[in-house]
Amino acid sequence: MEWHVTDAQSLAIIDHEIGEHVFSPAEYEIIRRVIYATSDFEYKSLIRFSERALQAAAAALAARTTIVVDVPLVQAGIAYDIQNTFANPVYCSMEAVTRLGFSPSPEKESQKEKTRAAWGIEILAKRFPEAIFVVGQAQTALMVLVDLIEAEEIRPALIIATPGGFLDIDTAKERLRDSLVPSITLDSRKGNAIVAAAIIDGLVDLAWQAYGEAE
Repeated sequence: MEWHVTDAQSLAIIDHEIGEHVFSPAEYEIIRRVIYATSDFEYKSLIRFSERALQAAAAALAARTTIVVDVPLVQAGIAYDIQNTFANPVYCSMEAVTRLGFSPSPEKESQKEKTRAAWGIEILAKRFPEAIFVVGQAQTALMVLVDLIEAEEIRPALIIATPGGFLDIDTAKERLRDSLVPSITLDSRKGNAIVAAAIIDGLVDLAWQAYGEAE
């Protein structure tokens, strides 16, 4: 993230309002980024890190692992930081057909029933089974990823899952946590692509401090 003096002032306000906390420095950096992006202090108690999620994220980013996102808003939100640090390839599920030249087989009813984001993320997941996946908006995309993990078709380096929703979203997140794939999720039905982009931006900056600046 390119910082301005007003950013630093805003983060100082967040630090003052949160006060003492029990988060690790890396966890807190992600949390304050989300609060800054959303102006919503409730996220302090909603973001959930799986064991070794932050270490896995840093290692995968430093290894230039492919990043797959569900919607263009996430892609746009992380473009600057990615391009100016590790330059990981980034693919968006909504653009999978046009960018990679795939098209659904009309005879398959299962494909017709999927949303564009879900179908696109399935295509990309099978092409990049060890990618970093960022699902900020499309609940159906998260369900597809969980199904593929449970079927042992993919083994992601990390999944960031922050889609809002009412239908089975908590179940999908719980299945993801049970899979032991490194993940960052929300203990809530609230969430959106802005939250996801803030998380990945924070991870990129942390990884760059740890691995990239000496390159």
